[in-house]
Amino acid sequence: MQKRLRIGVLYSRVRVEEKWIFAALEKRGVDFDRLDDRAVHFDLEKPEPWRQYDAVLERSISYTSGLYALRVLDAFGVRTVNTVEVAEACGDKLTTSALLRKAGVPQPRNVVAFTPESALDALEELGYPAVVKPVVGSWGRLLAKINDRDAAEAVFEHKATLGSAQHQVFYIQEYIEKPGRDIRAIVIGDRVLTAMYRNSEHWITNTARGGRGELCPVTPEIEALCLQAAQAVGGGVLAVDLIEHPARGFLVNEINHTMEFHTAQPLSGIDIAGEIVEYVMRAASGQ
Repeated sequence: MQKRLRIGVLYSRVRVEEKWIFAALEKRGVDFDRLDDRAVHFDLEKPEPWRQYDAVLERSISYTSGLYALRVLDAFGVRTVNTVEVAEACGDKLTTSALLRKAGVPQPRNVVAFTPESALDALEELGYPAVVKPVVGSWGRLLAKINDRDAAEAVFEHKATLGSAQHQVFYIQEYIEKPGRDIRAIVIGDRVLTAMYRNSEHWITNTARGGRGELCPVTPEIEALCLQAAQAVGGGVLAVDLIEHPARGFLVNEINHTMEFHTAQPLSGIDIAGEIVEYVMRAASGQ
């Protein structure tokens, strides 16, 4: 008799995506627990309560909470989606860029520095305009388009004054004149489920910042690039963001390991939540 699976879903807030995931689990008759990351705690000497789960799906909004939860669950020997290694790779933009570079995946030109002075030198070498990003962050927050040295000095001074360790890393990316959009592709395992354009008149195209979704055909080129990018960071349940460079073609901009899909699911007509649950069930079964 096949063992009945038990799944944990670690979340911060029940958004529409979590509602769809819970519904997909219920539809498949899977035993699961809703694990609010604001209420749970981990005793490193007592792994047994967590070992009841064949797998835990991590959907935390906080990168830090999710990452450390995955780290502990990994130490307990609990399978997770995504793995702690993938979360670590995708949650830090510089780590993502380094892994993409190692794998030979095309991406925008990125430079990194660790003081305001060296960051200014790097930016002068890269050229204006350029984009300064926090190494950890989502929804297009704390991005700055730098048009000249005066703006750079002001932004770098603010980052230095903020004082956190992450703000001491100056991650700078070339500015690319996009055709009013970028592309988000949903990758699960070895499949690119769907892709959508995120259209916006603003240079930041995130749907969280007002970008409008439109179905994008998954061409063989897009499929191959997204699978290569996903493999570079370890694979799993991912969103791969592409930029269309006017001369160099598709470039991988970022990879998200706890993506929202409230626009992509109805737009594509694909049950993305169901596909995620199927993937988690396979992981829970050791497949």
